[in-house]
Amino acid sequence: MEHKLSLRKLLEDSEYQEQLNYDFNIKGELRHVDTNESFVFNYYKNAHERNHKRYQALGHVLSQYVYELLEGECLLQKVYIPTDATGDEPRSFFFMSENALTSTSSLTVLLQDRGVFHAGQWGQKTVINEGLDHGTQIPFIKMALQGQGGVIVLNPNDNFLHLKTEEQRSTVSKRQESSSSTEFLWLVPKQCSSSPEEHTTYVWDHFISKSAAKKVAFIAHGYGGLVFINLLVQRKWEVMSKVYAVAFIDSMHNTQHQAGSDPQIQEWIQKHCQEWVSSSKPLGKPVGSLVKVNCPTVSAGTEKYSLAPSSCLHAIFKYLKSTLKTKTAAAPFTRSPIATRSSTSKKKDNK
Repeated sequence: MEHKLSLRKLLEDSEYQEQLNYDFNIKGELRHVDTNESFVFNYYKNAHERNHKRYQALGHVLSQYVYELLEGECLLQKVYIPTDATGDEPRSFFFMSENALTSTSSLTVLLQDRGVFHAGQWGQKTVINEGLDHGTQIPFIKMALQGQGGVIVLNPNDNFLHLKTEEQRSTVSKRQESSSSTEFLWLVPKQCSSSPEEHTTYVWDHFISKSAAKKVAFIAHGYGGLVFINLLVQRKWEVMSKVYAVAFIDSMHNTQHQAGSDPQIQEWIQKHCQEWVSSSKPLGKPVGSLVKVNCPTVSAGTEKYSLAPSSCLHAIFKYLKSTLKTKTAAAPFTRSPIATRSSTSKKKDNK
């Protein structure tokens, strides 16, 4: 895919502008502007900390770059949360399509792995080493939008505001201090988004659950799978009635540990979820697992964890499409009545 946005322009304000003479080419690959070489981490000789700071600067600019692609190329809207935050309160945000809350057909929610990367990325290193098509969620977003449904891109790793100056610190009433080896850094938790779990639950409560779509699909990578199961446990009946399918990619969830022995949740996962895992087997071939067997598990078509999302992109949407057709034709999910002693005794009395 071709991108008109320039990474070099975003690097103009960086102190590492000269040391980061990179941009994305027509294929979406990060290359040195002069030499056309891939990114080199060890720019400074025998100076890991300086190289790491340079890498962090690139990561920060990459996040801004992807944000602009989400808005400019995918036409998504940035939504700040919590919705009732005051002016000086640390806020997080996520992205959604214009029709995300109004489309009655379907809604696709993207939930990434944990790490230093933010909304729109499956992995920062993957963006740098493999390119935008493999490291960002843009191909997923575009494919979901082709189906005329809505899209929500969560931002589960945007949990803290980093404050370095006294002026910044004085504007925030709630403070949490953390120190590094070289400087003091204040980390202020963002309300309703201090963890991936809290962020996802907030967006579910205030947006996804209130959307017009009766059929919601989640695509969850790595730790995102654990976050989804947490949501399922916390909002059991809401999620079970509104979510028609979940595509896990190398998920870190553990149903037994997270859901205990709840048979309804276990049965729902078996019927509504499928997982793609890194494997040497061809794409889509069944993969057995002795650790967790709670839903059909197939190969992602690659042994590389970082390339799993892009490798099974088309397979996932084929699964979602076929599942949506099946669920649309079938009767809607209804909450099963819970048997109680009183209800049981009433049945006996009525016989």
